[in-house]
Amino acid sequence: MLSSFKRLLVGRPIASSDEHHQRIRKLIALPVFASDAISSTAYATDEILVVLLAQAGIGVAAFTRLVPIAIIVCILLAIVVTSYRQTLFAYPSGGGSYIVSRENLGVTPSLVAGASLLVDYVLTVAVSVAGGVLAIRSAANLSASWAVPLCLFCIVLMTIANLRGLKESGALFAGPTYFYIVMLIALIAVGLYRVFVQDLGAIPIESLVEKGQLSEEALEHTKQAGALSLLLLLRAFSSGAVALSGVEAVSNGVPAFQKPESRNAATTLMWMAGILGSCFFGISLLASHLKPFRGEDDATGIALMAQHVYGGRGVLFWATQIATFAILILAANTAYADFPRLSSIIARDGFLPRQLGNRGDRLVYSNGILFLAVVAGVLIVAFKGNISALIPLYAVGVFTGFTLSQAGMVQHHRALREPRWQLSAAINAIGAVTTGTVALVVVVSKFTEGAYLPAFVIAFLVWLFRAIRKHYHRLGATLRVAPSEATAISVNHTVVVLVGSVHRGVLQALAYARSLRPERLVALHVASNEEEQERMEERWREFGLEDPLEIVFSPYRELTGPVLRYIDQLDSRHDNDIITVIIPEFVVHRWWEHLLHNQSALVLKGRLLFRKNTVVTSIPYHTH
Repeated sequence: MLSSFKRLLVGRPIASSDEHHQRIRKLIALPVFASDAISSTAYATDEILVVLLAQAGIGVAAFTRLVPIAIIVCILLAIVVTSYRQTLFAYPSGGGSYIVSRENLGVTPSLVAGASLLVDYVLTVAVSVAGGVLAIRSAANLSASWAVPLCLFCIVLMTIANLRGLKESGALFAGPTYFYIVMLIALIAVGLYRVFVQDLGAIPIESLVEKGQLSEEALEHTKQAGALSLLLLLRAFSSGAVALSGVEAVSNGVPAFQKPESRNAATTLMWMAGILGSCFFGISLLASHLKPFRGEDDATGIALMAQHVYGGRGVLFWATQIATFAILILAANTAYADFPRLSSIIARDGFLPRQLGNRGDRLVYSNGILFLAVVAGVLIVAFKGNISALIPLYAVGVFTGFTLSQAGMVQHHRALREPRWQLSAAINAIGAVTTGTVALVVVVSKFTEGAYLPAFVIAFLVWLFRAIRKHYHRLGATLRVAPSEATAISVNHTVVVLVGSVHRGVLQALAYARSLRPERLVALHVASNEEEQERMEERWREFGLEDPLEIVFSPYRELTGPVLRYIDQLDSRHDNDIITVIIPEFVVHRWWEHLLHNQSALVLKGRLLFRKNTVVTSIPYHTH
């Protein structure tokens, strides 16, 4: 039943030999790897305005700062994309910042880069889903109480889609991504035409208040005219810089592209940069003229501008909102594509549990997908699905990864000294200094808003990586053996068969124990009184069993403790290398019939599992 349900959800298994058929072409790769970056156009401009309006309190003057900040962000985007284009060709195996840092900067920088990317991907899911739900809430005027349930529902759907496989999920998400791009370009084009040709004015603030799209608190901010401090200006810039989140995704997923992988990935990266830069700047330019005032949990800027540009809540308005909702929800697909792939690479290096490096039935890293979904869900619940509360956590990991990747590429060029390496190294050096400065600005300007949290989590993850690696190294050293030792190992073997009474399952377990030909074989019975002991000994004689029967007393009717004490005593009397404990168990016909029997054997197996030099074996007897 469970297997059939799994097949229904994720589809039939895919053979390893069919992996090359799961590679994706550029038109599908764009929505798979670039939806995160492109979707940031839906909230990056809003987040700049939230800082300038709600925190800086400079009123209408906020809109005069918007375009200059957007220009600086676009310049930063050009620097980062140029640098990452070199990474695609230098490291076609994927892994992005982690691989580049590992190969050029050493273990610790690579672990910082890996931790930063993993944190970034978790936040990508949380932020994108929260932003998408806010978009649909803005259109439907839903209260904040809907945020968490809708976010969790979307995460479940995304998880199921990605468990079905990269190629299948990519084809599923391509349509909504391109639909959003078309609707966003249409909004920018029609909006700028109406502003510059038809003299469309700013959005009337009074109408927003009447429609419940602007809170009273946000209305008060529109009347302020305070001075903008350097700290708040930097905070506004760092909020807008989240537009660059997801740029590194293409470099992490190069192996998923059709051949030639690096060239196709580079083309996709340039498409993404062109769409992201032009749309982000266009939305910021339009917002500077239409002045969409909003608070932290009010209607989104795109919703307000679409309503104003299209003259109400008609077909084009709803199409824009649905497209925005879809791209933001599906933007999490970038993290679903890259988090499992990156965690599998780190797991293969021994810094994460090996289970994260295993592929599932559909040739995807299903354990990584499930882990990502759970952690993102916890974040959604903790921050109540509020995107403005999550954004301050976002940019720290993004720009830390950018900085380490580009610093690693500088060292790469210096080591290989390929043609025109000085120019390439200079580009990467400029990028490293720029993104490093931005990372520092983010931490300093947003420290009190929660930027310390991802910095702490990244440091904790680096410690955890090293602890996991130490465990695997210690385990490997313990298990390592020289060829000369292969014939020198011998085992002094004792077998203990637990006997509750004499029945078919016990007789079968005793027969199995004899087949092992141990040095000693003991049947062990736990009795609560002398009468029970006498009955057991009489049954043993009645069946003519020649195997030694040992009986221990348990006046309080406990099973686990007396058995463990007996095995300890057996160890002290004999020089045992291995003690095998055999537990006869009967298997009933229907699953619910197990509820009618106590599970003492299960508890005992759990305790014995951690006893040194002890093997626990269950001998099932099927009653049906």
